[in-house]
Amino acid sequence: MSHWSARYVGIPFADHGRDQMGCDCYGLVRLVYRHECGILLPDYQGYGSAEEHAEIAALISGAAAGPDWMPCPGDRPFDLVVFRRGRLATHVGVVVAPGVMLHMVEEDCAKVERIAGPWASRCIGSWRHRELAAS
Repeated sequence: MSHWSARYVGIPFADHGRDQMGCDCYGLVRLVYRHECGILLPDYQGYGSAEEHAEIAALISGAAAGPDWMPCPGDRPFDLVVFRRGRLATHVGVVVAPGVMLHMVEEDCAKVERIAGPWASRCIGSWRHRELAAS
């Protein structure tokens, strides 16, 4: 039996993508939450393209500050990890195991990578969905 994350590795990058045919980083998070956790996250199609980093950062910051998310250590599967690209928080991934995340590599595909290394210095925090907090 393979790990749940294997179902998502290799999904190609697609700006505004929200399904198995292609995703952006938030689309991948949304897909994982829907299929693995039974949680339907908002669509957040309200940005022009992946290049519009300020709009993406505002969407991510607004979602993380919302009532459905609480800060956490980021050590449990399905915790959301948020990263800076430059000065803005514009990238998200899903914790697979402590120190490991599933995320979308822009202009490539979904991959499982360690959070340490180049990602560690860009990590601004982790959040857990309230529906998963009690489990």
